[in-house]
Amino acid sequence: MKVILTADVKGKGKKGELKEVPVGYAQNFLFKKGLAREATAAAISTLKGQEKAEAKRKAELLAEAQELKAFLEKETTVVEMTAKAGEDLRLFGSITSKQVAEALLKQYNVKLDKHKMDLKNLIRSLGFTKVSVKLYPSVIATIKVHVVEK
Repeated sequence: MKVILTADVKGKGKKGELKEVPVGYAQNFLFKKGLAREATAAAISTLKGQEKAEAKRKAELLAEAQELKAFLEKETTVVEMTAKAGEDLRLFGSITSKQVAEALLKQYNVKLDKHKMDLKNLIRSLGFTKVSVKLYPSVIATIKVHVVEK
């Protein structure tokens, strides 16, 4: 019997997949638990429509991420920040990814999630620092952060 999985089923497949399973397994387990529905012609066409819509949405997100990457990596896009520093150019405290995200929003009106910034070590000195940002699974941009003394 062909079924369309409505949830991930261990050992059978992922949500949205079309699978061939025994009739008893489908009727007594999958249908009763709401893990699958019967694969009729209408259900299959609906599934294909959903897959096309999902593919289109992913393509739009990828294009948006690539456009944002192009903007962030321009030579003129530099996030300017000020902080107190000592004589050896080391900051009193440090600059976090949250502060970088807030400065980016204030200066360029670009909202980025601080968790997507790959700031392994906090910024603790004056000057330029490069921060990588994961915009999409396959799109990683680099932001230039310039810290000047207050």
